[in-house]
Amino acid sequence: MRSVISVCCAIGLAAAAPVPSQTWSPQPWLADLSQAQQAFKTKYANIDWLEHDREITLSTLFDRAASRIRSATSDTEAKGIFDRLIQRVGDGHVTIDWPRPASPSPAPASPEPSNICDDMGFDANRSTSGIGSHLLGYRQVGEDSPFPAGIIPFGKQNVGVIRIGVFEPEGSPFICHAALQALHIPADKSCDDKCQDAVLTWSYNRFTATLEEQVRALKAAGATALLVDVTDNGGGSEWAEAAARILSSRAILSARRGFVRGSHWSAQWKSLAEQLRRAAAGADPNDRSRLLFWAAEAEAARRDAEQACAGLGACPLVGHAGYATGLVGAARAGEFAGKPWADLVFSITQFPYHDAVWSGPLAVLVDDETWSAAEEFAAVLQDNRAAVIVGSRTGGAGCGHTRGGTPTVLENSGATLELPDCVRFRADGSDEVAGVIPDVLVGMRASDGATFKAKLIQTHLPAAIKLAIEQNSARRP
Repeated sequence: MRSVISVCCAIGLAAAAPVPSQTWSPQPWLADLSQAQQAFKTKYANIDWLEHDREITLSTLFDRAASRIRSATSDTEAKGIFDRLIQRVGDGHVTIDWPRPASPSPAPASPEPSNICDDMGFDANRSTSGIGSHLLGYRQVGEDSPFPAGIIPFGKQNVGVIRIGVFEPEGSPFICHAALQALHIPADKSCDDKCQDAVLTWSYNRFTATLEEQVRALKAAGATALLVDVTDNGGGSEWAEAAARILSSRAILSARRGFVRGSHWSAQWKSLAEQLRRAAAGADPNDRSRLLFWAAEAEAARRDAEQACAGLGACPLVGHAGYATGLVGAARAGEFAGKPWADLVFSITQFPYHDAVWSGPLAVLVDDETWSAAEEFAAVLQDNRAAVIVGSRTGGAGCGHTRGGTPTVLENSGATLELPDCVRFRADGSDEVAGVIPDVLVGMRASDGATFKAKLIQTHLPAAIKLAIEQNSARRP
């Protein structure tokens, strides 16, 4: 499996690194602030959204922070000013991570035995239980699963409810352990990159199959409409695009992609063009023609990424090429089966999904803790009129960091500033970072208790299911 683009979001705030001096000076912090401002100007994919939709002028934002730093009296105050600046931006993928102060070395302890799944980041805490199971009359369907499922009676409808807590298998350690068993890999042995790739591939395959199995179980139990709960979902990977296609009877076109002009994306487009040309050299005539066409698209994107005007403010910072899924934005499941180059052009071919496993009315439940890949899932279904979105406006993280991102290490404090380097553009041209606004709004907060949220949702669910039924009926020939 080629590397899966992770689109999770988190804000890292730790203790400040600079050591207090007897006479405190703001100058090193002002230098860091200037460096951070330059990074925003040249690396921040969502700068147009910040200045036009959020109406936050970059120069004003940083001028105010500089004024506060000049009035500060300590590193702690200066650090707090940086933290508040990041919070003011309001982008789930903009983070600052402060280096931790050195601590006395503890006495040597016996090394803990290595565990492959822990080392690979599998952690059950990455996925939460959601709200769906708290809805009135909920009855569980099927066995324990990464995707808990049930049915609620709803007038003449039986609404199936399925929970997706995170859009990647790393939230389900038992899948990793099953992979180790199936691949005959001892859990306490070292696992190199090839080994980890095999474990991850098996895990994604099992994850995909399990979602499809749960959907079929709900159909067999009599579900006539489906509610997918992605509240309190921090994101995951581009597997979200595969999940959307599993659950939609309508052909899905992915969001158009934007990228920050500069060396980071120039290198990615150059590498892709080279890989496609190599694939074309050994392909049959029909495939060769397509591959050379896509290689030319990648090469054009590379030239666009290398435009010097972006760094000078003479042209937009963000270029446009391809889709969230690659150079191809829509394809039938299996359309590129057996093609060794398939995931170079349509990334989700690496997941063995099937289209339209669910073909009935579909609603998606979101809240203000729905982020990143979970927003991608909701947005692409909404934009294709494949689902009705119900709940509260999502958190607003949008596209994140590709191939390690473009981190900026601030020279004085050593803090690492992370800025997203890509954009997913909605069908109306807006930036997904603005958050997904539901078709049916519910006045709930993520901080509300599950029972209270379920009560609020229950009030609005009739409208959402009615819209979903109408939407689904309109798609039928």
